[in-house]
Amino acid sequence: MEASDEDEPQLPADTLAALREFNEEKHLRAKQFADLQNQAENDFTMKPISMDAFVEDWNASQFWVAIEPSQKPRVILFEYDERFAVFKQDYVHYDFQKPLELQGELNGTFDRLICDPPFLSEDCQTKAALTVKWLSRSWTPHIEGDEKQERPKIIVCTGERMQPVIEKLYGKMGVRTTNLEIQHANGLSNEFRCYANFESDGWKWR
Repeated sequence: MEASDEDEPQLPADTLAALREFNEEKHLRAKQFADLQNQAENDFTMKPISMDAFVEDWNASQFWVAIEPSQKPRVILFEYDERFAVFKQDYVHYDFQKPLELQGELNGTFDRLICDPPFLSEDCQTKAALTVKWLSRSWTPHIEGDEKQERPKIIVCTGERMQPVIEKLYGKMGVRTTNLEIQHANGLSNEFRCYANFESDGWKWR
């Protein structure tokens, strides 16, 4: 007996419309990014790149943080996703599974580090911390009350349940939980925290 077309499962019209809209947006994003790559390769005076050009890849544990526009210093991005190579000299390909496989000239040259490990596991956090230590200009234990002590400023953004691991990895550098509430641009159910070894106008220690 041959199955009729009526026996074949079909998606509701509104679901098909949503799927079509998703695929059209995905195609448009891909074209926009291809244009951006081409511009980056051929235009040395291109305007600053917005994060809107990069779609989150949840399979790679990418979740963009919602931030207010502000003036930012020049930063170097260590990232596995090679789409960010459009940032040229401000991009370094980074694999947390190989935490110390980086250009030797980067060793001990950073005095401000922001670390956002991709996974909520002790293995991932530990390897990311190895990179932070390797990049840091110094790794002198924090001395309570010594305001003149020069040490790198460290910020770690990760899950709330990683707090014991963060305290173990960065405790000697004075990293503590802050009261800064992290908001993700497209929503994320995991409770996140900002850990730092200094206070600022934007946060205080808990």
